[in-house]
Amino acid sequence: MSDQTTSPGSNGGAADSDASDAIIALDNACLSLASADGMVDILRSISLRIGSGETVGVLGPSGAGKTSLLMIMAGLESLTGGNIHLAGQDITSMGEDALAALRRDKVGIVFQAFRLIPSMTALQNVAVPLELAGHPDAADLAAEALASVGLGHRKTHLPDQMSGGEQQRVAIARAIAPRPKILLADEPTGNLDSGTSEKVITTLFEATAVAGAALVLVTHDPGLAEQCSRVLTIEDGRIVEDRASSTHRAA
Repeated sequence: MSDQTTSPGSNGGAADSDASDAIIALDNACLSLASADGMVDILRSISLRIGSGETVGVLGPSGAGKTSLLMIMAGLESLTGGNIHLAGQDITSMGEDALAALRRDKVGIVFQAFRLIPSMTALQNVAVPLELAGHPDAADLAAEALASVGLGHRKTHLPDQMSGGEQQRVAIARAIAPRPKILLADEPTGNLDSGTSEKVITTLFEATAVAGAALVLVTHDPGLAEQCSRVLTIEDGRIVEDRASSTHRAA
C-alpha cells in the first residue's frame, strides 16, 4: 500500500511529492471533451500517486470518469490541464511516436473486449506486438506468457476455438509478455460469467505479481476492487475516496 492515501472528498493528495517516486503520478490532471452542448469536464484536478507493485481498484458509477482515468494513464487521451508522469517520464506534451514507444515498453492494457485478431493463433496474437517492437525472441516470450496464464496447450488455437475466459487470458498474456511496469485493466471480466471471471482475475493478479507491475483495475464490482491493496472511488470526475483495502490478495 502506498502512503499516498487521502481522506474522502480529496483529489488524491500528495501532489507535492516527487513524481519520480511513483510509477504513475498525476498532478491536477484535468480532461475536458467536446460535446454538442460544448466542453464537458470529464476529470477534475486529480492528483494521485501509485507506487511500483501496487494494486489499485477504481470504483464509481457509470460516467464518473473511471475509464477516462485509465485512458490518460495509458496516454490514449491527452490532458487539458495538469501533468502526468509514467515510469518517471513526463508524458503531458509527449509526441505520439514517443507515447507509442512508452506504451510498448512500459504499459500493458487489458480491455473488456478481448481484441484478439480472429485469423491468428493464440501464440501469434501474443507474439505479433513483440515482433513489431523488434524483440528477436518474440515467439519464445509469447509462449512463456501463454504458459504463465495456463494456456501453453492452446498456442495453436484460434480465438473462436477458445472460450471467453481463455480469450481473455490470451489478452492478459499479450499485455504481460513485454514485462511492463504498469498494467491497466478496464472491466476485464465484464463479458464473462462469475466462475470464469474468478479464474481470469486470479490469472491477472498472479501475472501482475510475477511482473512486479503496478495494476490499476477499473471495475463496477466492489468485491473485486477490494482484492486490490488500495481502492479509489470516483464521482463526477473527482476522487472522493482513496483508502487501503482490508481484504486484498496477498502478494
